[in-house]
Amino acid sequence: MNAQATPLLRVENLSIPLPAGLDREFAVEKISYNLHAGEILCIVGESGSGKSMTANAIMGLLPEYLTPSGGRILFRGKDLLAMRESELEQERGRSMAMVFQEPLSALNPLMKVRDQIAEVMEVHGERNAEVRDRRVLDLLEYVGLPDPANLRDAYPFRLSGGQRQRVMIAMALALEPALLIADEPTTALDVTTQAQILDLIRRIQKAQGMGVMFVTHDFGVVADIADRVVVMERGVIVEQGLAADALNRPQHPYTRRLIAAVPHREVHDAKAAAEGDLLLDVKNLRKTYRSGGGFFSKPRVVKAVNDISFTLRRGETLGVVGESGSGKSTLGRCLLKLTEVDGGQVLFRGRDVVPLSASAFRSMRRHMQMVFQDPFASLNPRQTVGRILTDGPVANGISYAEAERKARELLELVGLESSAFDRYPQEFSGGQRQRVGIARALALDPELLVADESVSALDVSVQAQVLELLQDLQRRLNIAIIFITHDLRIAAQICDRIAVMYRGEIVESGPPEQVFDAPQHAYTQQLITAIPGLRWNPRLAVL
Repeated sequence: MNAQATPLLRVENLSIPLPAGLDREFAVEKISYNLHAGEILCIVGESGSGKSMTANAIMGLLPEYLTPSGGRILFRGKDLLAMRESELEQERGRSMAMVFQEPLSALNPLMKVRDQIAEVMEVHGERNAEVRDRRVLDLLEYVGLPDPANLRDAYPFRLSGGQRQRVMIAMALALEPALLIADEPTTALDVTTQAQILDLIRRIQKAQGMGVMFVTHDFGVVADIADRVVVMERGVIVEQGLAADALNRPQHPYTRRLIAAVPHREVHDAKAAAEGDLLLDVKNLRKTYRSGGGFFSKPRVVKAVNDISFTLRRGETLGVVGESGSGKSTLGRCLLKLTEVDGGQVLFRGRDVVPLSASAFRSMRRHMQMVFQDPFASLNPRQTVGRILTDGPVANGISYAEAERKARELLELVGLESSAFDRYPQEFSGGQRQRVGIARALALDPELLVADESVSALDVSVQAQVLELLQDLQRRLNIAIIFITHDLRIAAQICDRIAVMYRGEIVESGPPEQVFDAPQHAYTQQLITAIPGLRWNPRLAVL
């Protein structure tokens, strides 16, 4: 790329004011950067940094209450902000296209894949149905989808997350745009699927010479694909330049904090964890799901948990790692009797909870608690935090006064002000809501905590804070933790032992050092290879 060449995209002093009464005046303020044809520019920052706002401004997708108050967005020398909507529509899709974070929301659930891709071409003038159909087939094959001839007639909800994202990329490429904007396109994907999508975007970009703007909060992803980087914090650019410089010689404290927050391997005191009393003994646990079937077809049988056995001691963290569909979340729900099992034993403090009725298990449930993936969905928006934290203890015979006192202590323990007691979940950020979820789980003094993807939806810096909090709470309270995740980087940081699940079975287990340094199973090796930024980060490179 010629650094002196005219940029494909030039953002000049762009400012977008926010409505009055919010925590800052501008969504983005006087930001400037260039993107050249044939390069990948990563816009990096946490939620609220303004990175996605910039992408939406380029595409003309800002909500009505947000209007740029200054600056220009020059695409091929033309100011997008000065265009009429009809002119912008001609550019959108044909010359510039966008891939969104959640493809299921962006795709029409009532339209087949074939029709959604063909519609893009038809809107922009391709009237020949045969040409459109042939192009759809070529695109689906190009983005690496299996059996494209049949898949093109599928509906989006029938596809996996990775397949839906490939369909979105195929739609974006339908008219061979010069600019591709990818807004967090891999955040919701498993690590191996993420690696495949990143590789696909790199390959397409090189083959077609496109300019790619890639929005992300993960510097591991930056290390894998970026040529240059723009780092944003609270609506302003704090650092920009070559990716190698930002990754290895970051200048701004915020950039350094984001890099430091990338999950890394810790050295665990395995001996101390192994000396704790045996708390949980799982023997030959089984759970099978059956669906479909009829006169002419057999039911679909999925062995979600297939003859699994393991032990857990007090003060120990066991990481259960695997992709979507591996059975790890089903395992967590079976342990807490949120899902009935088909066979096996779950011995908690020596007593098998599997055959217990709901009423018989009620007295034990307080000692076994769960932290869920989505703190907003798991917290009742109509109840104050105080109500959320005190309902459980009060139901278990504790006086309200004592429950309130403890709830306020717990809020401070998890890093929130005790005044949060009187506020509602929607008044907090995602990381703060997850802290409330952890406080709720601790309200009944549990001995076992099952954390199911409890940090996967959080920014890396908030993720790091929650992981540190869990480790600190474990040291203070000597609780045992089962930490369910698809991210081996996180497991390496927080866990004393790791169990790798694949198709309902534990295919490998052991201390992090053993699993990472000498992986025995091909699936474990595949997970390790897919870790983003593995070759860049010195703390991860030793894996």
